[in-house]
Amino acid sequence: MKSIKYFLTLLFLSAIIFAKGNKTKKNFTTEDIVVNSYTSLAPERLKGLNWIPNTNNYVFIEDEDSTSFLIKSGAETGEKIKLFSLSKLNSLLSGFKLSKLYRFPKLNWIDENTVDFNYKNYLFKYMIPSDSVAAINIIDESGKNISLAPNNKFVAFTIKNNLYLSKGPNKTVQITNDENEHIINGQSVHRNEFGITKGIFWSPKSNYIAFYHKDETMVTDFPIVNFEPIPAKLASIKYPMAGQTSHQVKIGVYNLNTKSIVWLKTGKPLDHYLTSVTWSPDEKYIFVGILNRDQNHLWLNKYSVQTGEFIKTLFEEQQDKYVEPEHPLYFLPNKPDQFLWFSKRDGWNHLYWYDTNGRLIQQVTKGNWEVLNFQGFDKDGKNIFITSTKKSPIERQFYKVNLATRIITQLSKDRGSHRVLPNTFGTYFIDTYSNLETPGVTKVINYKGVTVSFLLKSKNPVSNYNIGKVNIFTIKGENNIDLYCRMVLPPDFDKSKKYPVIVYVYGGPHVQLVTDRWMYGRYAFWFYKMAQEGYIVFTLDNRGSANRGLAFEQATFRHLGTKEVEDQMTGVKYLKTLPYVDSTRFGVFGWSFGGFMTTSLMLRTNNTFKVGVGGGAVIDWRMYEVMYTERYMDTPQTNPGGYDESSLLNYVQNLKGKLLLVHGTSDPTVVWQHTLKFAKKAADLDKPLDYFPYVGHHHGVVGKDAIHLYNKIINYFLDNL
Repeated sequence: MKSIKYFLTLLFLSAIIFAKGNKTKKNFTTEDIVVNSYTSLAPERLKGLNWIPNTNNYVFIEDEDSTSFLIKSGAETGEKIKLFSLSKLNSLLSGFKLSKLYRFPKLNWIDENTVDFNYKNYLFKYMIPSDSVAAINIIDESGKNISLAPNNKFVAFTIKNNLYLSKGPNKTVQITNDENEHIINGQSVHRNEFGITKGIFWSPKSNYIAFYHKDETMVTDFPIVNFEPIPAKLASIKYPMAGQTSHQVKIGVYNLNTKSIVWLKTGKPLDHYLTSVTWSPDEKYIFVGILNRDQNHLWLNKYSVQTGEFIKTLFEEQQDKYVEPEHPLYFLPNKPDQFLWFSKRDGWNHLYWYDTNGRLIQQVTKGNWEVLNFQGFDKDGKNIFITSTKKSPIERQFYKVNLATRIITQLSKDRGSHRVLPNTFGTYFIDTYSNLETPGVTKVINYKGVTVSFLLKSKNPVSNYNIGKVNIFTIKGENNIDLYCRMVLPPDFDKSKKYPVIVYVYGGPHVQLVTDRWMYGRYAFWFYKMAQEGYIVFTLDNRGSANRGLAFEQATFRHLGTKEVEDQMTGVKYLKTLPYVDSTRFGVFGWSFGGFMTTSLMLRTNNTFKVGVGGGAVIDWRMYEVMYTERYMDTPQTNPGGYDESSLLNYVQNLKGKLLLVHGTSDPTVVWQHTLKFAKKAADLDKPLDYFPYVGHHHGVVGKDAIHLYNKIINYFLDNL
């Protein structure tokens, strides 16, 4: 009897162990790709994580029961203190007759006891010791581009095309009065190129507002059609195409005390670019980078705030191909006449130390690597903090650099990609990193790089999903240069079998796809989904892509699409050497510049690719916007051969495989005309083309239509590759 019981017990335990060991893992659904990829299936992160100014304390949001709490903790103690709850905040706001907050707003810390935040059209101040809220400013409900002054009281904002100022409740002033809707104040200019993200620049002491003034009355209209009403209606936009008339920009300075505007005398020609707008610490001067339309000559100029007069040019930068200023000046603490400047003048993105007379004190960083982010100074201004590619082009590590000695110390220790928040003093840092195997770790490190405490170790959110091996490696390209590649293998990969390959491509400036970080988001989950369907997904960063130095980036100058295709074909050549790759079944997918590359690879590689899907594709660079296109291609007038070579309208006759083009009909970035002209040419030449317009969508497809889009892309490869 005992032996039977023993046998049954063993059988039962074995069944449990077998069931656990053979638990079926899930495949990704389209809903996972589109809806869950940035929410429930994204790695856990600490919400609202930030330092309290001038302290060693940090804050974050923690959910508990039916509400959220703002938590304070110390780098040195680790003790957690509840400051206030979302329920408490809603209770205090109820007196203002505002709708309920469902999450904490973005908090702007004034000091350890006070935070500001915007909600609706109010600027509120929360006093923590007294658990009270006060409305310190109110702006018009239609206000946009809201910009809070350094004094945390005044607010500048725009209504339609004009700039406004509010000094407090019922204290609103209209600064500009342009009636023409195509003259725009206080908004981003130059189509957000050159690192420009805003049009309002407060002075350090809140006495002045510098602002962009854009006149685009002379720019050609482009028709955007709204198909919702019957009949459809036209809603044109101003869209300056390569070689055409561009808009004109100037900079105004509004004096809050005199209520007058001074215009900086930035000179002619009027279609030059105004970048890197920076106030001097004493509010006497404004520094502006003046970039010519050819984008190969930069003047860093100094202007008087009182008169707008040009004072002097601090220095000039010239390149045979292009100069691309993307950063302001970073003034040294306690040295208002010295600043740091980003430049690629030696072929790599580095920091240079200048004084305000234009004297170069020294180059601070140097080497065959890129400084990606400047992250501030320590308390005494003797050291700076940067994120760079110094260790590896595919990693993002955090460093301290001594300004005087230029000695560089790596503070982040773990492999992968780091995002770091220094405290005010540069003594403690919140370090969040991930790599291909690590979803995310957040910890506090000190100025020596020593870990003080762990705040969060994210669990693998896709541990229950069927995911194959992901490899990052290099192959050799032209002139023996390293080309970084990534390969996603099917979960049940068998090297004795043959697999079709889908190449996912972007390939254009300012984007690097192959990095050592945790993969999540729509594209990553789409890779995993296609691997689950039996495809190898391959990605290569070709010449022209970002963070590999100026020579690598500028190799494509005046001939977009040519060197990029050569490098992608180097990747294909490598893939064909692998015994488990079916070299008769190559597909390709990309969006925007990647759509251009997808279509190029379908047409310019002697039918190497059997199937392609291109989204929002540039087809002819003559139809893309001035600032971006002329930087990399010059104008159609000065480079007609380059434009002809890159125009995919000249290769439609080569189309033999299955190509699907999709495009948002209201796309203001890559206008619909691109793929419509391609479709017309395909019809003229009797070439098969599959085409789907996403009505009313812009450069990306969002909402429920995104599920339709990804189902279409997935099925297109399943049906044809």
